[in-house]
Amino acid sequence: MPGPRAAGDVPVEDRGAGTGTVVGGAPSSGERFADATDDGVASLPVGAAVVVDAAGEATVDPPPLPPSDPVDAYAEAARDVLRGVVASAREPIAGGRHKVFGRADLAVIPTTSTIASHLPRAVGLGLALERLRRTGGGRRTGADVADPAPAGADATGVTGTGTANGSGTGIGGAWPADAIVVCSFGDASVNHATATAAFNTAGWYDHTGLRIPVLFVCEDNGLGISVRSPRGWVEATLRAKPGIRYFAADGADPVEAYRVAVEAAAWVRRHRRPAVLHLATVRLMGHAGADAETAYRSPGELAADAERDPLLATARALVEGGFADGAELLARYDERGWQIRRIAEEVLDEPKLSSPAEVVAELSPRRPVRVSRAVAEAGVRAAGPGAGARAEAFGGRLPELAGPLTLAQSINAALTDGMLDHPGMAVFGEDVAAKGGVYGVTKGLRDRFGPARVFDTLLDETSILGLGLGAGLAGMLPVPEIQYLAYLHNAEDQLRGEAATMRFFSHGAFRNPMVVRVAGLAYQEGFGGHFHNDNSLAVLRDVPGLVIAVPARPDDAAPLLRSCLAAAAVDGTVSVFVEPVALYHTRDLYTEGDGEWAAGYAEPGGWAAAHVPVGRARVYGVGSAEDVTIVTFGNGVRMSLRAAATLADEGIGSRVVDLRWIAPLPVADIIREASATGRVLVVDETRRSGGVGEGVIAALVDAGYVGAARRVAGLDSFVPLGPAAGQVLVSEEAITQGARTLLAR
Repeated sequence: MPGPRAAGDVPVEDRGAGTGTVVGGAPSSGERFADATDDGVASLPVGAAVVVDAAGEATVDPPPLPPSDPVDAYAEAARDVLRGVVASAREPIAGGRHKVFGRADLAVIPTTSTIASHLPRAVGLGLALERLRRTGGGRRTGADVADPAPAGADATGVTGTGTANGSGTGIGGAWPADAIVVCSFGDASVNHATATAAFNTAGWYDHTGLRIPVLFVCEDNGLGISVRSPRGWVEATLRAKPGIRYFAADGADPVEAYRVAVEAAAWVRRHRRPAVLHLATVRLMGHAGADAETAYRSPGELAADAERDPLLATARALVEGGFADGAELLARYDERGWQIRRIAEEVLDEPKLSSPAEVVAELSPRRPVRVSRAVAEAGVRAAGPGAGARAEAFGGRLPELAGPLTLAQSINAALTDGMLDHPGMAVFGEDVAAKGGVYGVTKGLRDRFGPARVFDTLLDETSILGLGLGAGLAGMLPVPEIQYLAYLHNAEDQLRGEAATMRFFSHGAFRNPMVVRVAGLAYQEGFGGHFHNDNSLAVLRDVPGLVIAVPARPDDAAPLLRSCLAAAAVDGTVSVFVEPVALYHTRDLYTEGDGEWAAGYAEPGGWAAAHVPVGRARVYGVGSAEDVTIVTFGNGVRMSLRAAATLADEGIGSRVVDLRWIAPLPVADIIREASATGRVLVVDETRRSGGVGEGVIAALVDAGYVGAARRVAGLDSFVPLGPAAGQVLVSEEAITQGARTLLAR
């Protein structure tokens, strides 16, 4: 039983339960007690009390043992875990899609099985929370309005108050100003590239003076499946991380572990700086069911770990403290064991996911009517109550009055309008702020919106995407930039394993809306080579639920970007906006000086009419438009229109279909335009193997198309430097010759 309390002492609610990433805040000022050190304030578990003796020393009186009610919180927690083990559709976080740990109402964000891949998100979440704290933000308005829900913990999470409603909106404004992120990982994960990226990013920002309140928790059992961590390696590695405070404790000693954990969390909460808590612990049984650890561990080593079982240590502490005797604890242990067995038998019979529709329901929901309405409402706001702020942001030179714009100028204007309409939107990446991007696409944005919303990052794509993931969970609308498509590939798992899976593995309880801008594709003149002319989109097309937009023309770029931003705000969509580098500053189409590739920017009143729904193509008619259908995208659009003009001089009419969306493909538009001529030429600037053209041909076959079809695609090669690039990339001549061959059949 609790001991007596000194006058004025109050119990403090526990704020930091949960494994993984947890985000949260400290209790109110009336619920705090001073730590023995000068490092801050600590939280106490429910039912605990602070006792101050005559000398003024404060000690913690632990709470009583939980009741043995067969239906209590502990039993329900066990039920949640067991439901995950048997893939029950009633499992509260993933709904039977995966065995993950997470609870929306407890602010525990689910994590995937990839090692340490959640750590960059945890850093991003901490950075976002601190930015929101400093700017007073956290809730979105206008088109961004959605039901706020807290985020939780991958092996990432947030400690604090607030409730979740399952709306999948992320943290939003639900957290107090002193919220911190707690993120756990194993000792073997220390060696993973994503862990290194996360530690480095946290330390890098701390070195610059920007605070990130993240507590990394390393659960060190000395093993990565069967590979041992070298003695002293984990401690040496963690201690050496610049900008990250180091705390350590014996995780098998519950009293010490609790004391140090309180100290570490309080330090992070007070100083708003990153820290790591290194807990030495044990692994009981193998890594997984099929892991027979007797193959690589001695009987003596296994026995030593069993002796250090934290459960036994807890029992010893309770007995030594006079809170229970051995017989009582053994009885409780047996009671719990039978209770768990009964629950296991119950969940085995619960329903499982039984249809494809059930499985993919939360993968990437589409509500096109709401997205369209959000775009229209943004236009109304920009033309009405926001007109003054818009004129000021553009310095009185509104883009719709500036005459024909290039692709780069149109994207810049659309980003400005997006920042005006979405207060939680932030643009960040390498060189995007001071320089305005390598190609000037983000020029002027930092001057218009300030460094809190437009900022440069360190040169690490994994960390850039991780910052975006965390910002999305925090209720922001992140627009990170990857400088070149070739640079994305070393960070793909942040999109595949983290961004695209969030709704899927949380049954829609969490989401990380994001629009990733990437300069990509080929055909740059005078500046080339593979790393600046990457034509590989296959890895993105393979990610379920990911939206991929490729604007070719300026008058499409702004509507496509508005659709991506609206889809992120409305549905939590993760989009990749691939911007053809070679078309950024192109103005002419057929002849030098014709200006036919530049286009006007729609005024806000016209945004609704110009709206481009996700997955809808654009069709150009050249000549009679009756002889051949050319299906293409990106640079292929301009080349195909030029080729179609040549064919028109020969009496051949063409329909040029700009896909605009690479995922999802505009299948209905493809089939309609293909059937109109009965002859389809697919012009694919990506590679022949794994390229976009394969998807187009497959869509035609699946739909029962019986006409003629042919492909013109890039070779299965990296893009070489200089004129040699023309040997492996699609050319106008290849397009015209492909059309002639198709018509000759």
